[in-house]
Amino acid sequence: MPKGDDALARKRGKVRRKRMRSSENAVSTRVAAIIASKRRRKTGKRRGCEGMCFSLPCPEDPFNERHGKKRRTEDAADTNDDHEKKKSKDSKKRPLERATGSNAIPVRKKETEEDRVEYDRPSKFLVVCLNAIRDGAVASEEDGGGIHDSASWGMELWKSCAASPPSDVLDTSHRYATRQQTAWLVSTACDIVARKEKLGVVVSCPFLLYLVPSQEKAVQVRSMCKPLKSLGIHSVSLHPGASIEHQISGLKSCEPEFLISTPERLLELVSLKAIDISNVSMLVIDGLKGFMDLNIIKELRSIRGTISGDAQVTIFSGQCDQSAATVARNLLHGRITKLTTNDSVASRSAFVTQHVHFCTKEEKTSKVKEILEHVLENHASKTAKVLLVAANDNVAQKLSSSLKLEILTVNDGSQGSTFTVCSSMGLINVLVKGCESLATSGVEEFEIVLVADLPPSFDDYVEILTRTARHTVAGEVHVIFSKTDATHAKPLADVLANSGQAVPKLLRQLMDKNHS
Repeated sequence: MPKGDDALARKRGKVRRKRMRSSENAVSTRVAAIIASKRRRKTGKRRGCEGMCFSLPCPEDPFNERHGKKRRTEDAADTNDDHEKKKSKDSKKRPLERATGSNAIPVRKKETEEDRVEYDRPSKFLVVCLNAIRDGAVASEEDGGGIHDSASWGMELWKSCAASPPSDVLDTSHRYATRQQTAWLVSTACDIVARKEKLGVVVSCPFLLYLVPSQEKAVQVRSMCKPLKSLGIHSVSLHPGASIEHQISGLKSCEPEFLISTPERLLELVSLKAIDISNVSMLVIDGLKGFMDLNIIKELRSIRGTISGDAQVTIFSGQCDQSAATVARNLLHGRITKLTTNDSVASRSAFVTQHVHFCTKEEKTSKVKEILEHVLENHASKTAKVLLVAANDNVAQKLSSSLKLEILTVNDGSQGSTFTVCSSMGLINVLVKGCESLATSGVEEFEIVLVADLPPSFDDYVEILTRTARHTVAGEVHVIFSKTDATHAKPLADVLANSGQAVPKLLRQLMDKNHS
């Protein structure tokens, strides 16, 4: 007997749901239910109770998010004894004990190493969130294009946030995060939340805390997060533009996954115990220079101290000075990854200080020794890693041998080009490399680079400069400059000037002499 259209549609839906459940990119049950409800509303196929039940806001539900329905815990409080009273919001987040029988509730588990294997690539849900933000911007007649154009930056951000343990991010692109960067950041947070819920891991609320310096910025970020509500991600903005009583009432009625706030208002609400931010998993500081201009760095440090130390932190700083580097170093506690969408040398080498040392060709070895002793003195409290760049591998070998003879307190490493300088002040590990083998030396891992011989092409020096200290807040590049490097005087002076650093007088004289 041939089957009707309704029976065929039900069969296709059953196969589709089975495929989605077995897919590695399947979303959590809560998110899937929200997506299904939205699809029914769009097609006009509502459930029997939908569209016929009406309710009004009440003091317990001012935003009418429960549609007149009581919480399950409230029903239990009305019918059960005193020992089965209404559970607090904190108790909802505790792991559920395993029940017995056929209706047993699965235990919410903690994240394990096996679960983290799934974080090797983003899920399809991240793209769904990006598209929702883009479509929401287009619907509000704003610029929603170009979100996917920042895919390379977004993927690097996702790798840092989803790593185990996560890596803190210091972005030096612009003074504040662009719309594209904000879209990728909140979508990354959505992806991580969905994965954790799929694995049954308890997700604390708020999961993401997005700090902004002004009310206008808070409204802008909140408008970008608003389209994510249909996907099960709720966001709330807190700023001085609304009364604190209204915000306290709103926070009592919902548990937002994302919280966008100014530091002053957030600390007020924390002091009143209206919200708990100690378990925040991701912290974003949008516009470090803006916070410094408003003189609210003390508030930022207070908020950072309230949050647990293993939270992933992302700071948008732009090209700032060394005072900003000190602030960023106090806010970032773990491994750091520097990112930028700006191709300028100043942006890619932000927080890296360049030092130019002048000497003759014959004095080069003694000058290198002097710089190493200076580094040893300034980094006495920790072990410093120094990359020493020579003209080629032969020169590198000779320079390494000369330094071992001149510096008495030396321990040879496993390789002839590696040695450790020890003293009562501390120690430094030195790796000597020629320009040809820099690609395999991992310049990004070094906080200090000493260029004993400038490469023939100045672009190679720029490559060294922009790759230095990619996993630390600040770095140093020492350049030994002699008369044989006079052709590089002007480009080096331009790089220093564009980076906001002083150009030495001797370098200006060499530059003027070449032009005359």
